[in-house]
Amino acid sequence: MESTEKLTDTNAILAYLYEKFPLCFIAEGETKPLKIGLFQDLAERLADDSKVSKTQLRVALRRYTSSWRYLKCVKAGVQRVDLDGVDCGELEQEHIDHAQATLKESQEKAKAKRAAQAPKPAAKKPVRKPTKTQAPKAERSVKPAAKAKAEPEVKLVQANLSDLKQKQRVNVKLGKSPVAGVITDINKEDVLVQLDSGLSIKVRAEHILL
Repeated sequence: MESTEKLTDTNAILAYLYEKFPLCFIAEGETKPLKIGLFQDLAERLADDSKVSKTQLRVALRRYTSSWRYLKCVKAGVQRVDLDGVDCGELEQEHIDHAQATLKESQEKAKAKRAAQAPKPAAKKPVRKPTKTQAPKAERSVKPAAKAKAEPEVKLVQANLSDLKQKQRVNVKLGKSPVAGVITDINKEDVLVQLDSGLSIKVRAEHILL
């Protein structure tokens, strides 16, 4: 029998749309603005497809069109496209203004969250001028020790799957530095995190720091 396993993970549904409609949904690089009412076309085109539901399609479409990558493509002189990549008319100014305002607001929120999570630098004590000739050496030797104590203010620990829940703020180990984001879905051992940059990734609990 043919597999009818339904896709529930939003990233998996987006990957399916990238494969099914590559001229409409762009997986990487600059995207194209979508036709107004595209959801209805999408629902009709996939009406007999048991892999996806209308609800999940709506969630995936909202994720795609609210990403920074998509919002940046909504600009003057660009044509909307339908499921087959056919041009469907130029963008209206009010839609461009709305997209740019949404992008700016999202970026500012992400910046504020990063600033709030960043460890506060230790207050520097005023340096007094030495009164004795040997004082400068003593001062230089003491300062690094004082700094070393002040820096490690925030310690991130590896999360357990049982500690995680949806809408929880977490940090994901990516490269050398952890990246902040919010858990949007937990499917068995896979945790879907939407980073403050707008990108969504699927990771295991051992890659998440609290």
